[in-house]
Amino acid sequence: MKVDIYSIEGKVTGSLDLQDEVFDVPFNQAVVHQALVRHLANRRQGTADTQTRGEVSKSTKKMYMQKHTGRARAGSMKSPLRRGGGVVFGPHPRSYRQDMPKKMRRLAIRCVLSDKARSGALKVIEDFDLEQPKTKAVNDMLIALGIGTSALLATAGNQENLILSASNIEGLNTIPARLLNVADMLASKTLIMSKGSVAAVQELWGNKEAQKAPAGK
Repeated sequence: MKVDIYSIEGKVTGSLDLQDEVFDVPFNQAVVHQALVRHLANRRQGTADTQTRGEVSKSTKKMYMQKHTGRARAGSMKSPLRRGGGVVFGPHPRSYRQDMPKKMRRLAIRCVLSDKARSGALKVIEDFDLEQPKTKAVNDMLIALGIGTSALLATAGNQENLILSASNIEGLNTIPARLLNVADMLASKTLIMSKGSVAAVQELWGNKEAQKAPAGK
């Protein structure tokens, strides 16, 4: 698959051949959905907690006489029926973490990358290097490329000036190319990458190159 390469001014400067095993994979909705659910579940802290009637700090004294009051029997202020009492079946700290085979995780990322490339939502830039942080330069690039809100910019290496410049633009998020994930890509309408970012992605998630990647990547 070929895509156009743009300059930071928005002009076409050439074309780039993308690896079919990374950017031309049939979309597998079930795998992408499972990867998205897993990613969002693993983001959860799982620290929500409520107190049961055994944990609430209240007096254990019987509230009033058992009989001759005309009221229903009540033995404790800790009852879930009373204000300030315990909570029935409330949440407690737990792990929401889900696991997924590595091959399926890689396939999900390839599916989303391929969908972005096929739909024209992938924009490849010649170079992102900025001599100093300058929000206007990044904003002008977005306007020249016709990109509105909700864009994800994948950086190659440590590009601090670019990250600082993009941080002031609403709807534009940055992420290292090697940390691209299904959730962030699906949440953004457009994926912007440099040639270096594309090379890093193909090296990491390409079928042949993936075997050479360090363990755990």
